[in-house]
Amino acid sequence: MPFAVPAAGPRRPAPGTTLPFAPSAPLAPTSNATGAVAFPPGFVWGAATAAFQIEGATAEDGRTDSIWDVFARVPGAVAGGDDGAVACDHYHRYRDDVALMRSLHLGAYRFSTSWARVRPDGGAPNPRGLAFYDRLVDELLAADILPWVTLYHWDLPQALEDAGGWPARETAYRFADYAMTAHEALGDRVRVWTTLNEPWCSSFLSYIGGEHAPGRTSRRDGVAAAHHLLLGHGLAAAAIREVDPTAVVGLTVNLTVADPVDPANPADVAAAAKHDGLFNRTFLDPVLRGDYPADVREWLAPYGLDDVVRDGDLPLISTPIDALGVNYYNGSSVAATPPAVVDAGVTDRPDGVRDDADAPRRHTQAPTPSPEGVHHHGRGLPRTAMGWEVQPEGLTRLLTRLHRDYTGPAGVALYVTENGAAYDDVADDDGFVDDSGDRLAYLDAHLRAVKDAIDAGADVRGYFAWSLLDNFEWAHGYSKRFGIVRTDYATQRRTVKASGRWYGQVARTGVVPDASAVAGADQSADGVTGGAADGRAAGGDDGAGGARAAARGAVGPRGADS
Repeated sequence: MPFAVPAAGPRRPAPGTTLPFAPSAPLAPTSNATGAVAFPPGFVWGAATAAFQIEGATAEDGRTDSIWDVFARVPGAVAGGDDGAVACDHYHRYRDDVALMRSLHLGAYRFSTSWARVRPDGGAPNPRGLAFYDRLVDELLAADILPWVTLYHWDLPQALEDAGGWPARETAYRFADYAMTAHEALGDRVRVWTTLNEPWCSSFLSYIGGEHAPGRTSRRDGVAAAHHLLLGHGLAAAAIREVDPTAVVGLTVNLTVADPVDPANPADVAAAAKHDGLFNRTFLDPVLRGDYPADVREWLAPYGLDDVVRDGDLPLISTPIDALGVNYYNGSSVAATPPAVVDAGVTDRPDGVRDDADAPRRHTQAPTPSPEGVHHHGRGLPRTAMGWEVQPEGLTRLLTRLHRDYTGPAGVALYVTENGAAYDDVADDDGFVDDSGDRLAYLDAHLRAVKDAIDAGADVRGYFAWSLLDNFEWAHGYSKRFGIVRTDYATQRRTVKASGRWYGQVARTGVVPDASAVAGADQSADGVTGGAADGRAAGGDDGAGGARAAARGAVGPRGADS
């Protein structure tokens, strides 16, 4: 039976209901660790991208600069001096890319609209920019792929940054205007609306750490930005809900599992609680519990949180949502003291913050407003090319905690909206990448972890691989590849990797195959195109049309029982 968004009930909790942080122990393998694992009927299988990372065409059809266009021009801001001017040229190749998605049997495609394209300079709507998304949505629907729209994936118009950016309260209201422009243009065909992607990155990493656009390094600015991003979410969610009660409205947050290095050491437990508070609960609690946690308020008070929170903000921020998107890449191991031996792969600037040769040209700092007493330690786990430790069972713990403490009581469905890995891909002469030993194994392990969470009672209804394509990886430029499809940036040729063939098979069948089936994934996958893609990739339905239809029915309106 296809999943439906739970019926609406008392969805807005009373302020002050925050639960204290309690560390959890790593999980032992379950029966899902091996063998074939079947997911529930109607589970949504998708892949994700973001506008600035793939579109290119940054100066076409009325689009103006975003903060990432300007940031990329700053020496040392982006590895290799890369920018998004061309990226994957998706703006001109979207039809080919949708055909590729169909060949991979995707039921849904998560993408973002560009604020700088839809309302250049944050001003009036741009019909030519809107027309691109109009065409893209129609192409997706014609391919029986559910459009899953994210309204903000970090590309604030530079003109609004010049006017104060996210630390300025007015930006939240301008965001709501932009959200309504997108909804007015696409709302007759788009059911799922995500307001923000990863507000931690848009605030703390961008305005405190200085590692992402616009590159500021002010704790007060970062705290104000975090609150105003959440306010923008609430304003947009309420506005969409008012004009479209059947819309599925949500928020996507990047989250971690904070483990104390020594669970028996109260100081390490306190460090884990602080990291959990500043990384996770700062963004979860206002939306799903109606207030900032008391400990977070204490940590953020010196940097002006109480100055920016006004009467009426928190009820707006906690406007009921239907879906919470979870982006998970790795867990965290933290202590009250730094490690005795410096680990080059783990620093107090976690989560893939760039630290390569040209970074010293710019001042950066820890991307947290209150870093004191929190130090990151390695655990000797395998790592991706980003330096992130691979910890699949952390995703199980995260999802079960979210369902228990946040989404379950609020009647909100969970979706894993980003999960994936960058590795140092090596392509053969045909452009094919056999990543069965790393990226494919990563996806396999994390999907099994999702199934563990479902079996434990978590209401998880879909999974989106990050990313569909190799793309512009923010401050890392084009040096890091996350795609299940390889992008040859010189020719714009797309070639499905072994992981993409495997994932296409999973999306088609709804079953993660036995590990023994992985060995053949580098050569073939039933019903999934394998070679270079030029947009005419074949791949018959083989039952996938029904799977896509089930996915489209899996995301119902509030109160529906579809």
